[in-house]
Amino acid sequence: MTTYYLAVDIGASSGRHILGWLADGKIVLEEVHRFSNELSKKDGELCWDVPYLFDEIKKGLKKCKEIGKIPSFMGIDTWGVDFVLLDEKDQILGNTVGYRDDRTKGIEEFVYQVISEKDLYARTGIQKQPFNSIYQLMALKQLYPEYLERGKDFLLIPDYFNFLLTGKKAVEYTNATTTQLVNPNTKQWDYELISSLGYPTEIFKELRTAGDVLGPVTEEIRKEIGFDLTVMLPATHDTGSAVLSVPSNEEQTLYISSGTWSLMGIEQRKADCSEESRLANLTNEGGFDYRFRYLKNIMGLWMIQSVKKEYHDEYSFAKLCEMAGECNDFPSRVDVNDDSFLAPDSMIQSIKTYCEVTNQKVPQTPGEIATVIYQSLAECYGRTIEELEKLSQYQYDSIHIVGGGCNAQYLNELTAKATGKTVYAGPTEATAIGNILAQMIGTKVFDSVSVAREAVFESFEIKKFEA
Repeated sequence: MTTYYLAVDIGASSGRHILGWLADGKIVLEEVHRFSNELSKKDGELCWDVPYLFDEIKKGLKKCKEIGKIPSFMGIDTWGVDFVLLDEKDQILGNTVGYRDDRTKGIEEFVYQVISEKDLYARTGIQKQPFNSIYQLMALKQLYPEYLERGKDFLLIPDYFNFLLTGKKAVEYTNATTTQLVNPNTKQWDYELISSLGYPTEIFKELRTAGDVLGPVTEEIRKEIGFDLTVMLPATHDTGSAVLSVPSNEEQTLYISSGTWSLMGIEQRKADCSEESRLANLTNEGGFDYRFRYLKNIMGLWMIQSVKKEYHDEYSFAKLCEMAGECNDFPSRVDVNDDSFLAPDSMIQSIKTYCEVTNQKVPQTPGEIATVIYQSLAECYGRTIEELEKLSQYQYDSIHIVGGGCNAQYLNELTAKATGKTVYAGPTEATAIGNILAQMIGTKVFDSVSVAREAVFESFEIKKFEA
């Protein structure tokens, strides 16, 4: 009998159910369900449609039964930082607001009245991002203090879906670190910090580790989907799952998890909470097996995704890459991490405005727009590598690019050129693979991370781009 593992991987623009199993020692994947996901305005706030997403999770489970491949285990991963507060009746208080909403604008000043930005980094090792949960909670405290007063449980998005499936409330460690409220030494909530900010400590339950079994689905869910199923905790932060799938067992490996965001970094056993690290805006997010994902958040393919949408999906990503290559000599560049690109009404206009304000040639055609994005990304990767090499005191000769963005051949070529490193691109389904690996490690199919990564290398195509 084949044992099937299901990864439910929900990103900021889409979600999918991917089954994984072992055949002849290799990992085999099959996508069984895909659905869209996007933020929409509700009461003037950019929100996630959580009931819709949970319906899609159940739809995908039913499809597994329809095709006769019933998973024994499943795990859910999503983006980080966003959360729900539940009341005494387990109902969500307020809207499920997304990280691109502007409610946290200027809110960091309230946090810095309690603890300085410098001391906060030294304490948590997490880079300042205006949307980190620490700031979202402060926004709630300012705007809707009654929610914090009435709240009984703080659950990040995948934790909430796990609760709906199993009836069990648990917060998984890797995603919890994105809140900027976890101590990198104890690997638990920093209750002293939480209390000093005026957040109720009792809503933050003890953290669980990736690879743990959460439990079986409830009787109600079992009847609805038509089979028994055990829910496990992968690295519920999608980048944590993606990094687990990086097909390298070298002691020092440089990676980019390339999707809506580009997460570029290395793995370390100890967090670097130094002032030099803070000034470089590097972060120490939690990884599988308590490794630290020492990385930088870079805007990533969000920009090209937005442009594609603005052109009414007239061009595929492959076509945009091709057109960008034809405009390779276009000279203008943008700072991809500039706040103007976080959630603009028009990404195309934002790029044009940035070039205009910085006295550069303004791109006009889709190819020119695309080449500005891709070239700017590659150059940002180059600068980030210099910072990582300086802080880790190690020279890297290659980069592993995993995730959907590894299909962008033009960007891979630019990255090799901009960094002077050999680029290894693949696997594409990195997050789902990492999710499945955590389940397989948790159920003793693989006895270590290194064995699991070896299986990824043997199972999936990896393309090579020379500098």
